Amino acid sequence: MGKGIVSSSLGMLLKQCGFKVNMVKIDPYLNVDAGTLRPEEHGETFVTDDGGETDQDMGNYERFLNQNVIKDGNITSGKVYGTIIARERAFEYGGRDVEMIPDAPNEVKRRLYEMEGKSDFVVVEIGGTTGDIENLIYLYAARDIKRERETMYVMVSYVPMLRNVGELKTKPTQQAISNLRATGISPDMLITRNETPLDKPRLETLAKRCFLDDDAIFDDPDCESIYDVPLVLEKQGILKKIFKHFKMRTRSPNLTKWKKFTKNSKIKSPVVRLALVGKYIGKGGKMHRDVYMSVTEAIKHAAAVNKIRAEVVPVEAREGCGEELREGNFNGMVVPQGWGSRGVEGKIEAVKWARENKIPYLGLCFGMQMAVIELARNVCGFKGANSTEADPETKFPVVHIMPEQKKYLEAHQYGGTIRLGAWPCVIKKGTRLEKLYGKNEIQERHRHRYEVNNEFRERLEKAGMVISGTSPDGKLVEAIELPKEVHPFFVATQFHPEYLSRPLTPHPIFVGFLKAAKEKE
Repeated sequence: MGKGIVSSSLGMLLKQCGFKVNMVKIDPYLNVDAGTLRPEEHGETFVTDDGGETDQDMGNYERFLNQNVIKDGNITSGKVYGTIIARERAFEYGGRDVEMIPDAPNEVKRRLYEMEGKSDFVVVEIGGTTGDIENLIYLYAARDIKRERETMYVMVSYVPMLRNVGELKTKPTQQAISNLRATGISPDMLITRNETPLDKPRLETLAKRCFLDDDAIFDDPDCESIYDVPLVLEKQGILKKIFKHFKMRTRSPNLTKWKKFTKNSKIKSPVVRLALVGKYIGKGGKMHRDVYMSVTEAIKHAAAVNKIRAEVVPVEAREGCGEELREGNFNGMVVPQGWGSRGVEGKIEAVKWARENKIPYLGLCFGMQMAVIELARNVCGFKGANSTEADPETKFPVVHIMPEQKKYLEAHQYGGTIRLGAWPCVIKKGTRLEKLYGKNEIQERHRHRYEVNNEFRERLEKAGMVISGTSPDGKLVEAIELPKEVHPFFVATQFHPEYLSRPLTPHPIFVGFLKAAKEKE
């Protein structure tokens, strides 16, 4: 519906007014974190610097506010109930009955108050809807916080458009606010989400039926870009309403750089066509846009800098996808993250096509591993080379599980055990990667169990593969590339540069990749 973008926009506007802002996302599911959730169902798992596998809205917070968030900023019911049970087992409740109310809301409040720090504002997004039973402990906590903190309640509600009659229907929003009031919360502000802008009759209806002033209702219609949303809300005077509520002096946000970015992001030409070859492409017959969100957003950021329009075309990673790639007239290719054996052969075929046809290539995590396998098979002559993740019996395991990860898989410990968060990387001098970063030591975020097998490094390098980034001890291959004399742009990383790309600070790898794709045009 867009609560994450609204929350990100509010946080960004307040920060651009000079305030210190912290962000919190509450997910009511019982999972401890997003690490074990299916990408096709939940969308992308975002990774924080401190190793949290979080909801993708945390990525939006980072992109809009241009600042890091921490894993504790993503609160789940799994974390809340897990803490309560652990405390009960440690006799921290002194033997009394541990009950849903007040113990669960109190634990939620404790976690929220820990996020205050030195912030002027904490923006808290509660996932789900007012009718969800699993949301009640969070709504009760939010209700109670008003007694202890200066608080403003913002309701985001969808107003559907019935196109056969050409009318926006407000009844669902009226019912939603009625349900919210049943929990003891009366919204101070309503933000409507809809396909077309809210007209005056509907605004007046909502104001009267929801007992809100006209100046407490703001409209968030479909925009050309999600990055337009803070500008749309600011133009309607949402900051003035916030400052009025908290009895604060009005401030104006500095949006000069943001407006420049949004202007450049709407350039219509030249157009660069990029193939996104993934295994989680389809969802109900359409492209699942949330699965590779950080990748597609990083492309947008880099496209704006290069003053081009990037057209991202999803290509299902399957055997035989080469024909689709040949006919697609693509200027570049991205092979993103993935897990398991499905889609491996299709991705390897895609890498081969990009390498042989000198199409700018960017491999991310799994995409780097597929590039190594392709080079091993088709350049080194290692027939059947593979990752042990896809083929445990391969004679040429050029990618294998990290030694310390074996014990976790054997014990079926999947959640939170992989290599996560920011890790240092040393860049080889004279490489394309050094030129892109402009330095030799970096920190990038990881999310993986498998690495390049060091037993094959020397033979891969002799075949022309450049290991351009390693861990400081030299034991882990973090990035590879092909020399510019051989290929216009062929870079692949074990880490995820997309997690650090933001509208105002696009990632240098993506900027370089889009530049190469533009030149390929």
